[in-house]
Amino acid sequence: MISANLTIMYRQMVTNSRTARLFLGQPYRVGDRPNPGAGSIENVPHGTVHIWTGDPTPPNYEDMGNFYSAARDPIFYAHHANVDRMWSIWKTLGDNRQDFTDTDWLNASFIFYDENAQAVRVRVRDCLDTTKLGYTYQNVDLPWINARPTLRSTTSRVTSASSSTPQATNESDTMSFPLPLDKVIRTQVSRPKKSRSKSEKDCEEEVLMIEIEVQRDDKYVKFDVYINDEDDGYPKNTQMKAEYAGSYVNVPHRHTHDDGNNNNNGAGHKMTTTLRLGLTSMIEDLGADDDDTINVSLVPRSGMDYIITNNVKIEFDNHV
Repeated sequence: MISANLTIMYRQMVTNSRTARLFLGQPYRVGDRPNPGAGSIENVPHGTVHIWTGDPTPPNYEDMGNFYSAARDPIFYAHHANVDRMWSIWKTLGDNRQDFTDTDWLNASFIFYDENAQAVRVRVRDCLDTTKLGYTYQNVDLPWINARPTLRSTTSRVTSASSSTPQATNESDTMSFPLPLDKVIRTQVSRPKKSRSKSEKDCEEEVLMIEIEVQRDDKYVKFDVYINDEDDGYPKNTQMKAEYAGSYVNVPHRHTHDDGNNNNNGAGHKMTTTLRLGLTSMIEDLGADDDDTINVSLVPRSGMDYIITNNVKIEFDNHV
């Protein structure tokens, strides 16, 4: 479990965070559709820690396991402080990692109450340097920084499906979307560019885009993504291998309430979003630089009755 967690952190902090859009998430401007796509750390481990520390006994999975009640849990502050620490670390990892320079982002503001209960407007641009805010994070070892996953040898591949994982659809076919993600989906995805030089890779990150619809945002939903994986089964320990690309997690937005007319409005809403995963380093590790296509496997882990896969494709994201 420790090895798997370190590998997941390597994926999210290193290979899935080579651009600001991958790490911080997609732009969300006035007039845009909600939920354009979370950043790597917000998705995992941020979302999974919420679920792991939520209480399954109350009706709405309070405290940390539900969006509306999470901040009531004492661990919430420590959890989000650690996410903020990951942001500080991310800026030191090189490869042109830097915050957005878009003025829409820098000038975006939020209203908070200060210690005197007075409303104060705080802009994003004022929060980017923690030293100006009066704090820095202690330098500690980062065991995940060297947890680069290794390729599984063909002799050690699992040949029988895990009883806890749904069976796969037709292997390596180009699927026709949309499709419910109620079992493993394998699809072949064309690569618009291949055999790129180092300078080209330094300018643009190859990104896998998985467009999904969560039928109910009040449900815990999770699925894993694998690239060029030949296994028929997907036990969870395969997350520490090179073929594992990342995961999508939805923290439930669940709050049963009454609208005053004895009508229960607690049912969830549909949510359309996109999971984006960095491919450049992965494809190098898999020896697939010169391939015209990659095989993508989507493996549902939870909430499989509530996920629709709308499209799977590759695009490119500028590093600056």
